[in-house]
Amino acid sequence: MTKSQLIDAVAASSGLTRKNAEEVVTTIFASMSNALIRGDRIEIRGFGSFKTKHYAPYLGRNPKTGEPIQVSAKILPVFKVGRELRDRVLKGKQ
Repeated sequence: MTKSQLIDAVAASSGLTRKNAEEVVTTIFASMSNALIRGDRIEIRGFGSFKTKHYAPYLGRNPKTGEPIQVSAKILPVFKVGRELRDRVLKGKQ
């Protein structure tokens, strides 16, 4: 599902205009992004949680040449699926 498809789904299920649904979806994503930038954890019951994970610098290898390269420290967002969503997806696959 793309962002545009999500906006259409929100508009269809809520009776909002597409423009208002787009504003709702954009606001939700912006709020989630800002929370992660602040280092906050986001938990959506029945869906999953988002948080940031700190990765230490390490010595890696260039896969093409095999030469060692220093990979800098980084902070990346991670998602952990909730039990209810995991179970629903598993049941849908059977």
